[in-house]
Amino acid sequence: MARPRKDGLDYFPLDVDLFDDDKIKILKARYGADGIVVYLYLLCRIYRHGYYMQVNEDFEYIISEDLKMSPDKVKQVLTFLLSRSLFDNILFQSDAVLTSAGIQRRFQLAVKERAKKNPIKTGRYWLLKKEETEPFIKCTLFGDYSGKNESYSGKNEDNSREKSLKESKVKKNIYIPFQSAELEQAFQTYLLVHSHNYGGMLPEQVQALREELEKLSSDDKERIAIVKKATAGGWKSFYPLKKRTKEPKKEKKNGFNNFEGRDYSGQMDDLTRALIEGGSNDINS
Repeated sequence: MARPRKDGLDYFPLDVDLFDDDKIKILKARYGADGIVVYLYLLCRIYRHGYYMQVNEDFEYIISEDLKMSPDKVKQVLTFLLSRSLFDNILFQSDAVLTSAGIQRRFQLAVKERAKKNPIKTGRYWLLKKEETEPFIKCTLFGDYSGKNESYSGKNEDNSREKSLKESKVKKNIYIPFQSAELEQAFQTYLLVHSHNYGGMLPEQVQALREELEKLSSDDKERIAIVKKATAGGWKSFYPLKKRTKEPKKEKKNGFNNFEGRDYSGQMDDLTRALIEGGSNDINS
């Protein structure tokens, strides 16, 4: 009986300068040892099965139970890892898949010896370009790989790859990010919060949100404010900001029915003086 084919790894390389990486430093500064443990836990789970892992709505609770952390802590760390590109955020939003280009580079090096004899086939979640992919990794997204043989002809690669992108629901460059880095970061944060509250969105839905935001305002600062307000409120969509307009001061009017009243103050003073003087004369008489 043939030995079953192994897709994952028994161990994976870990850079000795891991803690010199600014992203890891910030992760540790914000979440302490818990942040590092969650990151390593996820790497182990991914490499155990191969180069990616698909998760569901219960995934955070499983990690919480395994690591004895609160689900909120796990969610915060995962959000940070996605926002800092330690995992591919776009792929997570569209298909709930955890992986990254770095993970896949280390994976293909780790399987090099065994894959030379039995090439490994990859598909829609492969993020590396053809020139970054080792010859023993046969990716179906590259148009010159038919699946029947293991040779690359290099013919019609562009057309076939474009077709694969259309057939696949997820690709890293399925939409163009905003030119403003601050706006794009705010938008990605909103997507993370949205996915935690309501579940992931298809790329088409994400693109529709981008277009909706562009219609609401042409100013990047105002767009950022709209996105941050939606993120803070946990809204499903974006809404225009309410601008306060200064109301003109109303002039006070005397009298009734909008008729201007007459000023009797001078006459009243004369009348009062006359009454006082008259009263004095009566007392003296």
